[in-house]
Amino acid sequence: AYPLVGNGLLFLFKTPAEFLLRLGSLIEEYGQCFRLWLGTQLVIVSTDPKDIEVLLSSPKYISKSGEYDFIKPWLGDGLLISDGRKWQARRKVITPSFHFKILDQFVEIFDQQGTTLIDILHLFAKSGETFDVFPLVTLYALDVISESAMGTKVNAQINSESEYVKAVKEITNLIQFRFYDFLLRYDFFFRLSANRRKQLKALAILHGYTDSVISARRKELTKKLMTAAGDALQASEDDVGSKKRMAFLDLLLQSTIDGRPLTDLEIREEVDTFMFEGHDTTTSAISFLFYSLAHNPHVQQKVFDEVRSIIGDDRSKSITMAKLNEMHYLELVIKETLRLYPSVPMFGRKMKENTEINGKIIPSGANMIVMPFFLGRNPKHFPDPLTFDPERFNVETSAEKTNPYQYIPFSAGPRNCIGQKFAILEIKSVTSKVLRQYEILPPAEPQKISFIAELILRPEHGIPLRVRNRAEMVPSNDY
Repeated sequence: AYPLVGNGLLFLFKTPAEFLLRLGSLIEEYGQCFRLWLGTQLVIVSTDPKDIEVLLSSPKYISKSGEYDFIKPWLGDGLLISDGRKWQARRKVITPSFHFKILDQFVEIFDQQGTTLIDILHLFAKSGETFDVFPLVTLYALDVISESAMGTKVNAQINSESEYVKAVKEITNLIQFRFYDFLLRYDFFFRLSANRRKQLKALAILHGYTDSVISARRKELTKKLMTAAGDALQASEDDVGSKKRMAFLDLLLQSTIDGRPLTDLEIREEVDTFMFEGHDTTTSAISFLFYSLAHNPHVQQKVFDEVRSIIGDDRSKSITMAKLNEMHYLELVIKETLRLYPSVPMFGRKMKENTEINGKIIPSGANMIVMPFFLGRNPKHFPDPLTFDPERFNVETSAEKTNPYQYIPFSAGPRNCIGQKFAILEIKSVTSKVLRQYEILPPAEPQKISFIAELILRPEHGIPLRVRNRAEMVPSNDY
C-alpha cells in the first residue's frame, strides 16, 4: 500500500465490471480474508463463512460500512442505514408490516402490474427482436413498490418519462457512479462536483413527492378517525366487498415509538427506503432469473409445467398467495439464481472498536466487506458452481443445511432482509405470469454477460433476451 492512495492503484482505470474481476483474482491469490487500503479507508474482505457467521449473527456488529453513506441523502436514517437504538426501534415498528396477512394484500398489486408487463412484452414477442429486459423489469418493480409502499400509482411502465421515475433513475445512477469514482468517494470532492448539483435536484423531486403523499394520507387518516365508527366501517367495506388494502405508509402512520407517533420525516425515511430496496433488488433478481431460464430451457419447462399444474390453463386467472406458496420448484430456481447472481453482491459492516473474529484482529474504523457473489461461486461450498442446478437446494445436504452462512443472498442475523418474503412472492408472481404467456429465449446472437457489483448486482450491458408467445408452442386445445 502507498501513502494516501493505499492499494487504490490496483483498481486504477478499471471499469466497474473489471473491478469485480479484480476482486475475484485477489480472493484467489490471498484467500478468504485479506485487507485493502482504498485511499485512507481500511477494508477487510471476507468470504469465510465462519468469520461471516460471527459478524452477522452478533447484535454488536450492526453498523453499516462507509459505502452506505452514499445513499444517506436519499434515505436518511431509514432501516437500511440506521444503527443502535434507532435501528432497533424502527425494525420493531416495521416488522409487522411483513406479516403474511398483510403480504396477501399485495399479491393483487403484483398480478395487476404483471399484466401491464405482459402487454409490453407482446410487442417484442410479435417482432421476435432481441431486447434488454432489465429496464422493463425496473419499471415493473417501481410500479409494484410505489403502490405497495405509498398506496399511489406512478405508472412507470406506461409513463417512463414522468418526473418521479426519471428522478429515481438519476439518483440510482449517481450512487452507482460515486461507488467507483476514487475522488468522489470523498465528501470534499463530491461537494465540488456537478454530480452533487444533479443529486440535489433529484432529491428535491423524490422527497417532495413522498412528502406530498405522506401529507395527503395523514389528512385522510385523520378524517377517517373523526368519522363515526359505523360510517368508517361501511366505507371500508364498500371496496369490492373487502377491507381496503393498506400500503406500508398507512401502517407507519398508525405506528408509535415509545408511545409517540412517527414524524413525517421518520416516515419519509422508511418509505424512501422501501422505494430503493423494493425496486432495485427485485429488478436484479427477476432479470437474472429470466436470463437463467432463457439459457436453461429444461429448467424453464419444469417451472412452466409446475405453474400450469397449479394455476391451470386460464392465462387471465389471477394468482393468489396460496397458489404462489405451492410453487416449490420455482422457489428452488429463485434460490439458485440468487446463488449465482445475488441481488446484493457485497455488503459491509463498520467496526466501532477493535474486534477479534476467529483469531483475526479487525481494527476500529475498518469496513468489513462480505461477498455473497464469490461465496456462491466457491466450489468448496457448491460443486460445479457455474452450472445452473436448482436441485442442489432440494437435497438433504443442501447448502442451507450444511452451513447457512455459505448462502446469504438476504444477509443473515439481526440485520437480515426484512422484505425477503415480499420479494420472493413478487418474483414468483411475475415469473409465473410471464411464463404462462411466453417462452423466454436467449438473444439471437450469443452475448457474454458481465457484472457490475455496487450496492446492487447489475449487468454491465443489460440482459438481452427474446420472448415467443406460447400459443405458437402449445396447441390451444391443449393449453
